[in-house]
Amino acid sequence: MKLTSLTLALALTTTGTAYADGLQRPVLPPPSGPAQVGTASLRLVDPARHDPWKPEKPYRELMVSVFYPARDAERYPVAPHMLPGAAKAYDEFAGPGNAGVPTGLVDWAATKTHSHVGAPVDLRGGPRPVVLYGAGAGDPRTWNTTAVEDLASRGYLVVTVDHTYEAAGVEFPGGRVERTVLPELIPPEGPPPASLLRNTLTRRVGDLRSVLDRLPEIGVRVPGLLGAMDLGEIGVFGHSGGGFAALQTMHDDPRVKAAVNMDGLLSHTPEDTGDELSSVAADGVDRPFLLLGHERGGHHARPSWNALWQHSTGWRGDLLLRDSKHASFTDAEAIEPQLHGLPEPASERIGTVDPAAALAANHAYVASFFDRFLRGVDDHLLDAPSPAHPDIDFVS
Repeated sequence: MKLTSLTLALALTTTGTAYADGLQRPVLPPPSGPAQVGTASLRLVDPARHDPWKPEKPYRELMVSVFYPARDAERYPVAPHMLPGAAKAYDEFAGPGNAGVPTGLVDWAATKTHSHVGAPVDLRGGPRPVVLYGAGAGDPRTWNTTAVEDLASRGYLVVTVDHTYEAAGVEFPGGRVERTVLPELIPPEGPPPASLLRNTLTRRVGDLRSVLDRLPEIGVRVPGLLGAMDLGEIGVFGHSGGGFAALQTMHDDPRVKAAVNMDGLLSHTPEDTGDELSSVAADGVDRPFLLLGHERGGHHARPSWNALWQHSTGWRGDLLLRDSKHASFTDAEAIEPQLHGLPEPASERIGTVDPAAALAANHAYVASFFDRFLRGVDDHLLDAPSPAHPDIDFVS
């Protein structure tokens, strides 16, 4: 049953309560699609790659989670938003740095998702497209679970990727946590150097392509999943640095048929000045992409987006989420309105757009895009502005 705007709004007004320990425990809104969602987490090892962040390590190891349409899911436990070790790292680094949430305010490990660990894969309907998701720089793979679950509930297999030593903390089986090294590489004063941004993107793309190589392995390790995978229909989406990496991966890897960039710049500079353009911006792409942003003018206002737009030959779309901010395309849009005690208003990070409307629009347009270009099903939502989503402007 589809989630109505009213139901979503009610879910978001169920605020996280401060318990006896003083910590707040926010809730995530349920996904809008008809399918139940199952999930599994896996450690992947690539012996062919030395770790790019720690060259003394002769292999690259990643944690990924796969979300998929499931059946009989209610008999299986619900996954936490973050495991305890990853939650602690997020609380100490990414939360204060990216989300503006003070350390010790939220019990991130107590938040529950709507995905059931180990639930049987629903094989009805045949093979399904596979979509990879990448979070923003420093964020864990869990920091857009709302969007990932929503896409899985609509019939997709979604694989989220943690970039070890870049994400705030990556928790491996047994509780080992590998922390980010980024604070050691960023000057105490001034922006991150272009070389660091370039290396970070290159390493992210290497991780995503390594996961693409291992999709059959993931399918075998999760019972029933391989039979549900359509490995000929692959997409990538992400937020901020993850959106940048999504487009760059499509540029570099012909296996990717479509990509969505949610508010990520496409140059190796902290500000989009048109300098240090990435190769995807300079070359363009010949496959479909969708830009979702918060800045008025869209690709006209962002030189790196404009370069991509002008140099590309495939289908392209540019959507503005009006009155939003950079974090409006993440779980912050669902969580921050529930919190009290923030040093700055949530609107500093997620704008003044109605949270329920923002989440509904983000999920609807991402799904419509992948439906059109991975499934061949067109609901025409991307053709023109829709009264169902009045906060979305089309930028042409």
